[in-house]
Amino acid sequence: MFRNLKRTCMGLRTPILLGAILVSIYLYKDSTHHKTILLHDSTRENGNQTQPLTTNTSYMYSWPRCEQNMSAANIINFSSLPGYIKDFLYYRHCRHFPMILDIPDKCGGADRSADVFLLLVIKSPPMNYDRREILRKTWARERMHNGLWIRRIFISGTTDAGFDKRRLNTLMELEQREHNDILQWDFNDSFYNLTLKQILFLEWMERNCPHVRFLFNGDDDVFAHTDNMVEYLQSLADNSGNKHLFTGHLIQNVGPIRHPYSKYYIPVQVEESEHYPPYCGGGGFLLSGYTALVIYNMSNFITILPIDDVYMGKCLARAGLVPSSHMGVKTAGLYIPASNIDRYDPCYYQEMLLVHRFSLAEMYLMWHRVNDPNLKCGKKL
Repeated sequence: MFRNLKRTCMGLRTPILLGAILVSIYLYKDSTHHKTILLHDSTRENGNQTQPLTTNTSYMYSWPRCEQNMSAANIINFSSLPGYIKDFLYYRHCRHFPMILDIPDKCGGADRSADVFLLLVIKSPPMNYDRREILRKTWARERMHNGLWIRRIFISGTTDAGFDKRRLNTLMELEQREHNDILQWDFNDSFYNLTLKQILFLEWMERNCPHVRFLFNGDDDVFAHTDNMVEYLQSLADNSGNKHLFTGHLIQNVGPIRHPYSKYYIPVQVEESEHYPPYCGGGGFLLSGYTALVIYNMSNFITILPIDDVYMGKCLARAGLVPSSHMGVKTAGLYIPASNIDRYDPCYYQEMLLVHRFSLAEMYLMWHRVNDPNLKCGKKL
């Protein structure tokens, strides 16, 4: 084939044509770590009308393949580290990855993004389809509350490889056609890459939703009382999203966990300091659009740390800002001291902003119970 191609091109003496063909061959080359992704035009039903999906109109985000930093192997005692820590150090410098699913008009365009009062940014790996479906029907439902818009975005990477990876990506594309609410990048969606996921979202936000008023950032296994969040944010006397706000379950006076068997293990090769700045638990927190962009700007100067909530605290500290505590955010769960009462009594949750963690059935039930107009509770918490 290539012999005939060469003869044809030489006969035509058109180097431009040859170059175009070679570029086409390159763009279709499949690579595990670097693939230019072109989504096909799709449609979805809206009543009796068929509308094009804005998310799946042809777009292309292509970055040079991020190469392994072989010099990481020169770090003291590198060979003694677990494999996942070694991988993190080899690729710690990588911050740009191809985008698979995008929703550039989610906030109505960059210029109109101030119309979004609360943007729900929910971390959700590809396999958590059931959780995304429940959230869409409960606290993450897009709606107006008190005349203000609540919008929803799930942020995700990829998991598995080969056929399994492609099947999960196909599932997410089908979700996208129906719900138009997923941002997905082609990187491994693992615990140690949560910080990368946050940085990629903030970069996207700066481009597509720079004027959004407030954000909720959290996991897909929390119960979030988003109506209460809107009311709390409305109550802020002098902050419409244009001033600093970062609040949640405040954690301070702690440092890296050095025990190798902990999920949160951070060896000195990753973080030398023995102390973390104050931060809010990553299960869920509220922040202003102003603070989100400050964190993104600071992230350009701070080496990636795998614990994403700690990394956000480091970005705040770099900017001279501090997080605050909100008693309505319980990322460690809600403690009910008595053993003879229902720990899922909706009256315990009616005034909360967030509680971690809930099963799917518990979340679905609790949302409907706290929003029951006939719910009668005594003294408010």
